[in-house]
Amino acid sequence: MAKGAGKIKRSEDVVTREYTIHLKKLLHGIGFKKRAPRAVKEVKAFAKKMMGTDDVRVDTKLNKFLWSQGIKAVPGRVRVRLARKRNDDEEATDKLYTLCTHVVVERHQYKGLQTVNVDE
Repeated sequence: MAKGAGKIKRSEDVVTREYTIHLKKLLHGIGFKKRAPRAVKEVKAFAKKMMGTDDVRVDTKLNKFLWSQGIKAVPGRVRVRLARKRNDDEEATDKLYTLCTHVVVERHQYKGLQTVNVDE
C-alpha cells in the first residue's frame, strides 16, 4: 500500500455544495428527548466529514428547521448547503470554516436529488 493512500485529499479552496442528509437513519434508536440536539450534532459531523474543516457553523434557519416539529419529531431528511469559506478573523486557528444553511424543499420532493456543486 502506498504511503498516504488511506487519506482523502481535500483541496484548500472555497467551494459550495448541496447535500441531502437522511436524519431518520442517523437518529434510529435515539431516545425522544435527545433527538433534536443529536440531529444538530449529526449535521455538524456530516459537514466536517464532507468539507474537511473542524470549524462548522449551523445557520439559525437550519437549526429552526431541525427543531420545527419539537425535540422528538425531527424531520426525516434535510437538504443543506455546505459552504467552505475563508476565515477573516486573524486569531482563528483554522484558515477555513464551513457554513451549513437550509435549502427549502417541498415535503415529498427529496427523491432524485443529487449532490450538486453550487456556483456563488
